[in-house]
Amino acid sequence: MKHITTGLFIGLICMTGCQNRAQTAAPQLAGNPVFEGWYADPEGIIYDDTYWIYPTSSDQYEKQTYFDCFSSPDLVNWTKHPSILDTTEVKWAKRAMWAPSVIRKDGNYYFFFAANDVHEGETGGIGVAVSDKPEGPYRDLLGKPLIQEIVNGAQPIDQFVFQDNDGSYYMYYGGWGHCNVVKLNDDFTGLVPFEDGTIYKEVTPDGYVEGPFMFKRDGKYYFMWSEGGWTGPDYSVAYAIADSPMGPFNREARILEQNAEVANGAGHHSVIHVPQTDAYYMVYHRRPRGVTTRDHRETCIDRMYFDEQGFIQPVEITFEGIPAQTLN
Repeated sequence: MKHITTGLFIGLICMTGCQNRAQTAAPQLAGNPVFEGWYADPEGIIYDDTYWIYPTSSDQYEKQTYFDCFSSPDLVNWTKHPSILDTTEVKWAKRAMWAPSVIRKDGNYYFFFAANDVHEGETGGIGVAVSDKPEGPYRDLLGKPLIQEIVNGAQPIDQFVFQDNDGSYYMYYGGWGHCNVVKLNDDFTGLVPFEDGTIYKEVTPDGYVEGPFMFKRDGKYYFMWSEGGWTGPDYSVAYAIADSPMGPFNREARILEQNAEVANGAGHHSVIHVPQTDAYYMVYHRRPRGVTTRDHRETCIDRMYFDEQGFIQPVEITFEGIPAQTLN
């Protein structure tokens, strides 16, 4: 009887220990990359109770003729939505479809993109498409580029659309080391002048190469961009803080870069902010450790933190990624 009682006691201890271990088990992690395939320039956004990522299909320019997107309820489990926009719909686009920026307005979903790696005198630049669903299919809104000209030395690529609290829509864009800002009209079919009558304003910060991004926190404008060479180890992300969407944007620091023990060339990012929380996630691309192939880029997510003064701390790039984060 004594042995049976002891066995039952040990069994109860084991059961309790197993339950405690189950309750304190590590949360499910996304892992990096967050989904399979070669994808770059990821734009992350929240629509209702779902996370979305809209990336560039990373390949030779002539093969970049379509966009896929991905949705998730928790930043861990992702569903692929293939070919939501391609050159069969955008008749003026032939190649090099790059770097989506997406936003919802009046029940429609707008998809801004660049195409054709445009140079002076060529057809191409920044276009806009629209759908009634975030996963598309999207249709070309204008039948031509929204911006085609080379203004202030900025190639019309890498656009990001930002809505300010007063309802104004700004678009930051530009490659070749120059960044412009413009204001969009109400239906995103054209540009409207600033108060001084100008259409384009250059807002290039020190070190800027491409990939602008903007968000607002505690009344401050956080302007971010990629610097270095997009195929090299110096590709990275830096930022500035300003009191106005027009800047001036004085460089604060580099906050995302490669870690040779994890991955190469981390850059061209976006930021997802979970509403009513201080959870910010950096969505970015990088190359697997040791890989130098130009187009072998993958999409990853890691947490972004601020210090007590509101400055962004350097982002640690990881293999593990982030734990699940639902929106309800």
